[in-house]
Amino acid sequence: MEDPAAPGAGSSSANGNGNGGGKGKQAAPKGREAFRSQRRESEGSVDCPTLEFEYGDADGHAAELSELYSYTENLEFTTNRRCFEEDFKTQVQGKEWLELEEDAQKAYVMGLLDRLEVVSRERRLKVARAVLYLAQGTFGECDSEVDVLHWSRYNCFLLYQMGTFSTFLELLHMEIDNSQACSSALRKPAISIADSTELRVLLSVMYLLVENIRLERETDSCRWRTVRETFRTELSFSVHNEEPFALLLFSMVTKFCSGLAPHFPIKKVLLLLWKVVMQLLTKQDSLDIYNERDLFKTEEPATEEEEESAGDGERTLDGELDLLEQDPLVPPPPSQTPLSAERVAFPKGLPWAPKVRQKDIEHFLEMSRNKFIGFTLGQDTDTLVGLPRPIHESVKTLKQHKYISIADVQIKNEEDLEKCPMSLGEEVVPETPCEILYQGMLYSLPQYMIALLKILLAAAPTSKAKTDSINILADVLPEEMPITVLQSMKLGIDVNRHKEIIVKSISALLLLLLKHFKLNHIYQFEYVSQHLVFANCIPLILKFFNQNILSYITAKNSISVLDYPCCTIQDLPELTTESLEAGDNNQFCWRNLFSCINLLRLLNKLTKWKHSRTMMLVVFKSAPILKRALKVKQAMLQLYVLKLLKIQTKYLGRQWRKSNMKTMSAIYQKVRHRMNDDWAYGNDIDARPWDFQAEECTLRANIEAFNSRRYDKPQDSEFSPVDNCLQSVLGQRLDLPEDFHYSYELWLEREVFSQPICWEELLQNH
Repeated sequence: MEDPAAPGAGSSSANGNGNGGGKGKQAAPKGREAFRSQRRESEGSVDCPTLEFEYGDADGHAAELSELYSYTENLEFTTNRRCFEEDFKTQVQGKEWLELEEDAQKAYVMGLLDRLEVVSRERRLKVARAVLYLAQGTFGECDSEVDVLHWSRYNCFLLYQMGTFSTFLELLHMEIDNSQACSSALRKPAISIADSTELRVLLSVMYLLVENIRLERETDSCRWRTVRETFRTELSFSVHNEEPFALLLFSMVTKFCSGLAPHFPIKKVLLLLWKVVMQLLTKQDSLDIYNERDLFKTEEPATEEEEESAGDGERTLDGELDLLEQDPLVPPPPSQTPLSAERVAFPKGLPWAPKVRQKDIEHFLEMSRNKFIGFTLGQDTDTLVGLPRPIHESVKTLKQHKYISIADVQIKNEEDLEKCPMSLGEEVVPETPCEILYQGMLYSLPQYMIALLKILLAAAPTSKAKTDSINILADVLPEEMPITVLQSMKLGIDVNRHKEIIVKSISALLLLLLKHFKLNHIYQFEYVSQHLVFANCIPLILKFFNQNILSYITAKNSISVLDYPCCTIQDLPELTTESLEAGDNNQFCWRNLFSCINLLRLLNKLTKWKHSRTMMLVVFKSAPILKRALKVKQAMLQLYVLKLLKIQTKYLGRQWRKSNMKTMSAIYQKVRHRMNDDWAYGNDIDARPWDFQAEECTLRANIEAFNSRRYDKPQDSEFSPVDNCLQSVLGQRLDLPEDFHYSYELWLEREVFSQPICWEELLQNH
């Protein structure tokens, strides 16, 4: 079937019409060309190369470290080095840091930490900068970027073993509670990078410790592996109030969004929060233990992404394919053809086994019984009396492909605990880092989610600057604004890069929280999800994608010579407006593509099996917005876009399906389907509009019951034995107020003697 959006389609008719005279006939080819152009944009057929992108938990080590610093901070690298060298010369004579033995290095670090306890704020900042210089890799003594990264990692392990993290945590508490700094920032008409100097130094040291220790390498010694595990434990149980360190960072985010601390360096806070949650929440086992193996699944161990996707009921595609244009059954190109003369065999059918829920089997039997018998048996899926033989075979096939997720098991357990609390006893909840984090976040979780989405909105490229919006540029704007064109261009790139990094950290953090809470307990996941939905996360993500995503993916808001560690080793070349406009030679911006995939995955998690939220996608007209994202030829991004289009196809109408057959075909080829899922035509029994509001209310009631049962346990349980003995009840000693006897007679008159008593009603009730 010829693609109407293909070049040259319909050219013969256009030429034929062009031979006729008259203005109306001459305008016809133009109209067709405009329609062709519109269809081409609608279907995503644009000239964009396939992006060689490898999705992971984070970018490369050097890139993650470089994004900690803004270009405005580059002058501070020299300041840190000077503070270290001044202090080092007073303690060690005639040697450099790299020349010292490990014991001597430890002795010097111990002295640095002792000197951090001085009263003088200025002196304490200089010592903290010296520690930061060590964490940055003592670049003044290195010859290459590789050396800087190596010594940065070595020094961070050394600093942590000497107690640097706990020391800086105490300093961070002091700086957060510094009311003088907060009040001075509130009084200023314009906040700059100078207002957050102390906080930036502290957070930078802590981030470097977390990121360097988190990184695992095969060459790591046993001692370093032990240090990593110890650090994870410390992050889970912080020294202060025995709460996870992440909760302190969450409180900084909410304090910043409330306007009480506008000088907080929010980009560093968010980056550190993301990496702490990533280190705290270690990889857990796959949820696929209750499911049958897919027919096409290999015996190789699943990766983390495959495990997570299996828990979602979907598996991602392997390889970087153009999902809209490449046929999965076409043999590989000649360069990839095997040398063997044997014929290459390709499996027939779709590359996955379909799945069926228990609910789907119940719906199928309900419709069959209504049709052939005239009554239903509720949730009974075993009794097939009176049904014809083909129905028996259908039920057998459905049961062979039944998928029972761990979420279904947890929901069933929760229902049993609600029905039989006494017979089943008290639930034993393992104290995992994820469980501890949820307990700490529980009562302030709505505020945390609202704050993160506020910052995400302010950082989105589609957002317009408002006077009442929060200022997320406090830690990137210099004290003196630029006066030349070159300086303005550099600052503009820095600001855009700053916003991109914020979007990256928030999208990764939210996805990480949802992923791990879903692994821990389904209602923890649903609690976070519902508050994200209540805070308008769905329209916010759609607003983010309502832009030229291809331009956002390929944005060049970076200056490689100013990135760490390059800027610490090489002399800065002369920058020109031409070099800034040219940018780097990368095919795409890794962090922006990473952010887009994260937001699409987040949207999928929020809307999956939630018909009310799927209707939000329809109401906010997400289909054309999502289809424009298909212009980006990257397999993983296109897969999650197609998933979002699939779940709302039944609501978009027949005309939309006719006009988007190419997209429908891509959905059929690339997205896993349920065996009896009528996704394309809207005959699903779950798609009843009058059930949408009740669905969210029921879910909210279940979440509140779960949180109340597990986390709001009263001291005296309502199921504890009741004392019915009159003598023992009246004989109990009650502690009364000292002035009770002064008002006792008045209380008797008002509460006892003057109150009428209906004895008949009292006897009936008892």
